[in-house]
Amino acid sequence: MTYTVAVRALCEFTAKEGDLDLRFTPSPTAQEGIAGHQTVVGRRGSDYLAELPLSGSYPGLIVSGRADGYDPERNRLEEIKTHRGDISRIPANHRALHWAQVKVYGWLLCQQLDLQEVELAVVYFNVLTHTENAFIEVMSAADLQQFFEQQCQRFLVWAEQEEAHRKIRDAYLDTLRFPYPDFRRGQRQLAEAVYRSARDGHTLMAQATTGIGKTLGTLFPQLKAMPGQQLDRLFFLTAKTPGRRLALDALHSLREGNDATPLRVLEHVARDKACEHPDKSCHGESCPLAKGFYNRLPEAREAALRQSWLTQEQVRTIALAHQVCPYYLSQELCRWVDVVVCDYNYYFDISALLYGLAQVNEWRVAVLVDEAHNLVERARSMYTAELDQEEFHELCRIAPSGLRSVLQRVSRHWEQLNQVQQVDYQIHPVVPDLLVAALQRAVSAITDHLTDYPNGQDRLLLQFYLNAMLFCRLSESYGPHSLFDVTRQNTQAIGDHTTLCLRNIVPAPFLASRFSDAHTTTLFSATLRPARYYQDLLGLPEETQWIDVESPFSADQLAVRVVRNLSTRYQHRESSLAPICRLMAEQYRSTPGNYLAFFSSYAYLEQVRELFMTLNPDIPNSVQTRSMNESERQAFLDGFTIHSEGIGFAVLGGAFGEGIDLPGKRLIGAFIATLGLPQVNEVNEEVKARMQQMFGEVNGYDYAYLYPGLQKVVQAAGRVIRTVNDQGVVYLLDDRFGQAKIRDLLPTWWKVEPYRL
Repeated sequence: MTYTVAVRALCEFTAKEGDLDLRFTPSPTAQEGIAGHQTVVGRRGSDYLAELPLSGSYPGLIVSGRADGYDPERNRLEEIKTHRGDISRIPANHRALHWAQVKVYGWLLCQQLDLQEVELAVVYFNVLTHTENAFIEVMSAADLQQFFEQQCQRFLVWAEQEEAHRKIRDAYLDTLRFPYPDFRRGQRQLAEAVYRSARDGHTLMAQATTGIGKTLGTLFPQLKAMPGQQLDRLFFLTAKTPGRRLALDALHSLREGNDATPLRVLEHVARDKACEHPDKSCHGESCPLAKGFYNRLPEAREAALRQSWLTQEQVRTIALAHQVCPYYLSQELCRWVDVVVCDYNYYFDISALLYGLAQVNEWRVAVLVDEAHNLVERARSMYTAELDQEEFHELCRIAPSGLRSVLQRVSRHWEQLNQVQQVDYQIHPVVPDLLVAALQRAVSAITDHLTDYPNGQDRLLLQFYLNAMLFCRLSESYGPHSLFDVTRQNTQAIGDHTTLCLRNIVPAPFLASRFSDAHTTTLFSATLRPARYYQDLLGLPEETQWIDVESPFSADQLAVRVVRNLSTRYQHRESSLAPICRLMAEQYRSTPGNYLAFFSSYAYLEQVRELFMTLNPDIPNSVQTRSMNESERQAFLDGFTIHSEGIGFAVLGGAFGEGIDLPGKRLIGAFIATLGLPQVNEVNEEVKARMQQMFGEVNGYDYAYLYPGLQKVVQAAGRVIRTVNDQGVVYLLDDRFGQAKIRDLLPTWWKVEPYRL
């Protein structure tokens, strides 16, 4: 057995101790860290070797990494760490970790260059003052070898266990069987395409309707491909909780009723969902689960990985048994499990955990992106930053005296921007350098303040701090893929004020590396047409493959009727109310049962519902409201039973337009009174213009309006037919659905019929 481990991973495993402490720590941004390293390296001589690759072995282990720098003239090996504020605030357990790393690198260097001793230095570089503090120790090769072997010995038992697990896991996956006698129609086609993409290291977009078992149809072949492709991890990424549950159900079906299978599966959830003490801060002086966290972590980790099936509840049970934080135990387990089921954010966000781990550990990963049509909007939000002047004014009013001067400087530059505001919504060609500089100085000053007062974190101050940091970070990569817009508003409290927004509209530049760095990625959804739209906006590789999976449904299962003599355009809304109400009532009375009616807005919904109830008081109805919580949404769905009858009024693109499952008599029809087109406003018009600029004149309207709208329509219609035994009807209530261009974007298995009121 030979197990390969990075120096950083080795030391984090063997040298971490003490409390979990997430009080504000003044850590530099990634850009500041890179710049700090470059500054230190730039101060060294011409013979200085930066990013020096080093590797060595111990029986059963290969240890490798890149040392920050080596000065041959001084025989000095350096570990460079950037920081902010007072150096004394760097915790002792962090310092111990830094020294462990430089000592391991020290032995690898002595071994490589046949040195008898080496000068080791941990260099702390203050990104604010640009000063260095070096802590130096000369150590013999013999002492370094002893230290290195101690760390390896501590890790070796774990490494042997992990290597044995990998062999057992791969053998198990080689013999993994599909859990049902046969594939569903279309499911085999999907599975074969996913397997080929994994085998060949490609990216795949798979459009597949609900009902074929997309989740199992992607997971099974991807798992089967892992041994042959020597894949380390599989990440199943979802947009919503139901997708996570479906993935766990599919994975459980593959276990064949045996909970002792060697495949380690982890459900990783957000911190706010996993926190046991939301009223306490994340440090040992406040939370008992943070006190001595790293001292108890090894036993908790070992106990968890003995189980292999690690849902949120299982992780919580283990964590509490060992008195450690469930969320941060789950984070640790992300390093050691085979499959992680979690939200998009953990791989695609600007500081994504899973992507970071994959890069540091050089994992070969496979990525499955569920309901991938959602990734465009989700990614846009990940790479958008907003600053609200009303909240900023309130912060200035209560800010500590030491911060007032830097906040006033931000305020002056903000007001200068407001003075050139000619309309309520205005696009600016560039982000003002002076404003960004003022924000950066404010971020630095707030950093120092929070360093000195780690327990005195005002909510407004901390929120502005985080928003300003993201704003500054995104401004560094500002380009055609984003807009800088300013929106003017008026309130009685402070009068005119503005919101500054660095608004991402094309996430491709940020996401491209996430796809290229994975061995294989499959994005799947019922609505991934046209492929070019998603490829352009998400930054998928040019050679990305696309497949439209054969539907298990037949056209005679679903009657799709386009009402050709009705317009739901805004200017025709009033005249559309009575015909829509009449059609819905006629359909319901001819075939009583459960229906959903989708509208473009709450205002339109309420107009139709009010008239419908007046004309048809005998027909039961329910309604989606603006502020429904999770339990209220569930209650709405629970009203759709096999014995109930009525019409549910909902907003297209909302909670009930996708991701819900109402098979059989629970839903027999839908009325869709809109094309789902985004509202025509200044933002969307600018998005259209930018799409024309980036992707061609003909694509502007389609990319900004048509494709996002029809995606919602098809998703909503997809709620009606869920199984091969379902029957139903969908009314598309707008004459534009009859246009050839739009018809071509609808599912190929639909038989669309014209209908006149």
